[in-house]
Amino acid sequence: MLPSSGPLLKVEGLKRYFGVQHASSGKNAIRAVEDVSFSIRPGETLGLVGESGCGKTTTGRMIVGLDTPTSGHILFRGQDLAGLTPKLWRAKRRELQIIFQNPQSALDPRMPVRRQIREPLDLHKIGTLPEREEIVSQLMEAVSLPLSLGERFPHQISGGQAQRVVIARALTLKPNLVVCDEPVSALDVSVQAKIISLLESLQAKLGVSYLFISHDLRVVKMLCHRVAVMYLGQIVEEGLTDELYERPLHPYTKALLSAIPDIARASQRAAPRRIVLQGDPPSPADPPAGCHFHTRCPFARERCRHERPALRPVRHDGAHMARCHYAEEIETTL
Repeated sequence: MLPSSGPLLKVEGLKRYFGVQHASSGKNAIRAVEDVSFSIRPGETLGLVGESGCGKTTTGRMIVGLDTPTSGHILFRGQDLAGLTPKLWRAKRRELQIIFQNPQSALDPRMPVRRQIREPLDLHKIGTLPEREEIVSQLMEAVSLPLSLGERFPHQISGGQAQRVVIARALTLKPNLVVCDEPVSALDVSVQAKIISLLESLQAKLGVSYLFISHDLRVVKMLCHRVAVMYLGQIVEEGLTDELYERPLHPYTKALLSAIPDIARASQRAAPRRIVLQGDPPSPADPPAGCHFHTRCPFARERCRHERPALRPVRHDGAHMARCHYAEEIETTL
């Protein structure tokens, strides 16, 4: 059930340009993230999906302070995180954490598992050493890690166990928001299911919010309350998960969903038509005029080549938005 309280996190007009020449204006710069806005409520999971290189990870890194926005606002509990000093960010680390894609590279190979989970408590000087050890034991049990693994090093445990260590470490300080950057993409399918179940269970117990970054639309559908679809640095569609999957409004979203392998659908006589996009995504250093997607869109018209569409509510309740001039027509024709 979708949480009903106000936003915990509100991102407004977020931009991130890379390149030394005129980075603030975007000229001769790589526009990794361009005018991204969304919100996340307490206890909610927002999925952020799209092709590799669309700006998903950069967006997540800016939210937790690992990258600095070129412009825009990141409001967490009403406080703008953009431009915080390192000292102020240190205090915020207790409330915002990140789970990285590759658990083995996110862990210190020279430090045993138990100490790595305890490290945030040591850095923030929380409790006595016995109290910290008790917290670590509780966390290991919460993520289904045997206490006997505590003295092992990262190379001595499996990928699924390493990901559980990373999750436990991210939850050590009881954060309100966790950015999950492709947290299960490197794991076997059976292990993926266990990690997803674990994240859901921890959310139910602790009320933590997630920004779940992924390219796997099947995983996103299982875990997320809402979904935002990114293309070339912009959000092109956002809505409730079930509604977006059943009635997508943007041609890019339709193409992504049509590519999901589905054994049940394949066994049916009238399988949904696969939408094959032509060409590669344009360079973020030189995005096309008008709609960023018009060079690959099977529905593009002359207006799309010259006029940039806004991300706008399409349905009457305002909960489903699309960045497309012809979203209402596309819904019934593609």
